[in-house]
Amino acid sequence: MAISKKIISLLTITGLSLGLTVGCGKSNEPKNVLSVYNVGDYIDESLIGKFEEETGIEVQYETYDTNEMMYQKVKSGSTSYDLVFPSDYMVEKMKSEKLLQKIDFKNIPNFKYIDKNFKNPIYDETNEYSVPYMWGTFGILYNKKMVDEPVDSWDILWNPKYKSNIMMFDSVRDTMGIALKKLGYSMNTTNPKEINEAKELLMKQKDLVLAYVNDEGKDRLLGEEAAMGIIYSGDAVTLMEENPNLEYSIPKEGSNKWVDAMCIPTTAKHKKEAEMFINFLLDPENAKVNAEYIGYSIPNIGALELLDEEITSNPVAYPPQDVLDKSETFIDIGNDIKVYDRAWIELKSK
Repeated sequence: MAISKKIISLLTITGLSLGLTVGCGKSNEPKNVLSVYNVGDYIDESLIGKFEEETGIEVQYETYDTNEMMYQKVKSGSTSYDLVFPSDYMVEKMKSEKLLQKIDFKNIPNFKYIDKNFKNPIYDETNEYSVPYMWGTFGILYNKKMVDEPVDSWDILWNPKYKSNIMMFDSVRDTMGIALKKLGYSMNTTNPKEINEAKELLMKQKDLVLAYVNDEGKDRLLGEEAAMGIIYSGDAVTLMEENPNLEYSIPKEGSNKWVDAMCIPTTAKHKKEAEMFINFLLDPENAKVNAEYIGYSIPNIGALELLDEEITSNPVAYPPQDVLDKSETFIDIGNDIKVYDRAWIELKSK
C-alpha cells in the first residue's frame, strides 16, 4: 500500500517539500491559487493534481512537522496560507487568538458526510472554524516476541521486566497524559497537585525508558530495537503491515482521541478556493483515496462505505465505542501549560 511511505523519515520529506509548489509551472502567481500548509506526507498528492485539473486552481503546497511550527508561522504573518491542518487543541488556541476565520459552510455541501459524532467538538463547539480531516488514538505498540503477557494497561510501561526496552513520546502533553490516565485523572487537568503526581510517576519510570522519541521511534519499533513504545494508531496500522510481530493496544484506562482539522487562517487571501478544496476532500471518493494512502481514520461516513471492510473493521483504526468513551480529546489549557512545561523540564533534566 502507498501508506508504507509513512515509515520514511519525515526529515527527508520535509527537506524535499521546503518551498515545494505542486503543479506550479508559471513564474507569476495566477489569480486562482490556493496556498496549503499541511503536515508532511498527510495527503495523497494525486488529489492535488485532480483538484487543479477539475478547477483550474493552482495549489501551492508546503509541509510542516508540528502544530507548534505551523502556529508560529501563521502567527508571525510571514507567509499567508489559505488552508492549514491543526490538531484539536491547536484549533482552539488559534481560534481564541483570532488566527482563524469562520468557514462559510454553504460552500461546503459535502460537510453532510461528516459523522455527527465529530460535529460540534469540544475544541470548536459552535462548529464554525474547523472541518474534521483525520482522527485516531495513541496507544502501546509492542512486539509479541518480546512481550508474553497481556498489554491492556498503561501499568506495563512501569514494569521493571522491560527496563531499557520501553520508548516514550518526547512530548509533554502526550507523555504526561499517559501518567495522568494511569493515575485516574483527566489528560486536560490543570490541577497542579495532579500534574505533579504525574511528573513523580514518570520520574519513577525514567530508568526503565530506553529513549524519548518522536517519528524516529517508528523505525526503531519496526526494527525491533525495543519491546514496546507509544505510537499513533495510523502509524500502528502501517507498522503492523510491515512487521507481523507487532501488535497495538489502547489501555483500559483510556487514551487520547485526537482529531486533525482543516481551517482557514484569518490572513487567507483565497478563502473561496480554500472552501472549494475542503469540499473536494470531503467528497467520498476523494476521501476514500486519501484514507487509503494516509492510513489514518476518517470521520467521513460516505467514504467509510467505500472502504474495504478489512480496513473499517480493524479495531486499531476504528476502535469500539466503549474504548472511545474512555478516551479524551486534548483541549487548549492556556497559561496552565506552563505548569506542564515546568514538570517536563524537571523530568527531562533529572
